[in-house]
Amino acid sequence: MSESKTTLPTAQRQVIYAKRPHGTPTLDCFRIATVPLDTPSEGQVLVRNDVLSVDPYIRMRMEEKDSYAPVMAIGDVFVGRTVGQVVQSRAPGFATGDWVVGRLGWQDFSVAAPADLQKIDLAAAPATAYLGALGSTGITAWVGLMEFGRPQRGETVLVSAASGAVGSVVGQIAKLHGCRAVGVAGGAAKCALVREAYGFDECVDYKAPDFAAALARAVPNGVDVYFDNVGGPILDTVLPLLNNFSRIPVCGLVSQYNATEPYGVKNLREIFNRRVTMRGFVLSDHKALWPEATRALAEAYAAGRLHYRETIAEGLENAPQAFIDMLAGANVGKQLVRLRPD
Repeated sequence: MSESKTTLPTAQRQVIYAKRPHGTPTLDCFRIATVPLDTPSEGQVLVRNDVLSVDPYIRMRMEEKDSYAPVMAIGDVFVGRTVGQVVQSRAPGFATGDWVVGRLGWQDFSVAAPADLQKIDLAAAPATAYLGALGSTGITAWVGLMEFGRPQRGETVLVSAASGAVGSVVGQIAKLHGCRAVGVAGGAAKCALVREAYGFDECVDYKAPDFAAALARAVPNGVDVYFDNVGGPILDTVLPLLNNFSRIPVCGLVSQYNATEPYGVKNLREIFNRRVTMRGFVLSDHKALWPEATRALAEAYAAGRLHYRETIAEGLENAPQAFIDMLAGANVGKQLVRLRPD
C-alpha cells in the first residue's frame, strides 16, 4: 500500500446525466459538475483517469426502461471504461504509479476497489489500446465471433460497422482463422480503411445507391457468419444472402439506438428458411472466456497482426460531444476522450 506524494486537487469535474433524450442525444442531456474530490477508504485506491471510452451501449442506459443494463437516473454520473494511474492506494497489490483499466466514472478521479480494476502493461502496448483492441472492445469481438460465430476455414464472414472498434477486430480475427472477411461501412474512405488497414478482402458502402446489389456481388458464395453491430435495414439486406445453417452473433443495434420507433425487419422468414442461428450476447455473461480472448488478442498484436485506429477528443468537457459524434458515425475506430494533455 502506498500514498501519493503528488499534491492532489480538492475538487474534480464529473459528467452528469441531465435529461433523457428523445431520439438523438443533445448537449443539454449532459452537465459538467464540480464536486469535492473523494478519498479512498481502507481497501480502495484513487485513480487519476487519463482516457475514457465513449461506447454505443451507454445510449441504451439513457432510456426510460432497462435493457440488458439498468438505466441511469437523472443526476447520475456517466460511467464507462477508463484507463488511469493509481495516485493513492490503501489496497494490497496496488501501488502509486500503477496503470489500470476499469469501469469508472466520466470524471477526473475515481475511487475504486481492486476487484474493479486490472493492471495494464504500457511496455506491451499504449494505454489507449487497453480500451480498444486489447480491452473489452477486442474481447467482445473475439467472444462474439469465436463462441457464437464459430468460423471455419474458407467461410465468408460479413461484418457490419466494419470500420468501428469492434467490427475492425472481428474481421482481423476472421482472417487469422482462414476466413474471407467482408465488411460493411459508411462511405468510400471508411471502406478503404477497412480493406487497407484492417486487411478485409472486400468492403461495401451502405450509403451507396446500389448497396444491396454491391453486397450481393461481394459475397458470391453467400454468408456463413454475419457479425451484426447495427441491426435495421442492413440486417434486412443481409438475411437473403445467408447460407443454410449460418450464424448471426448480435453484438449491437447501433442503427436503432436513437430511433423513436423500432425498425420492423421484413426478411425475418429467411432465418427459418435457411435454419439460421441468431444469438444476442453480452460480454459480461461470458467472463470465463476473457482470459483466452485476452491471450489471443495480445499474441496477435505482438505479432503485428492486429491493428486499430482511434479518434481522440481532448478534455472531459468534450466527452458529451464525442459521444454524440460517435453515435452519428463521425469517428474512425475507437472513440476516446483524453482528460489531460500529459
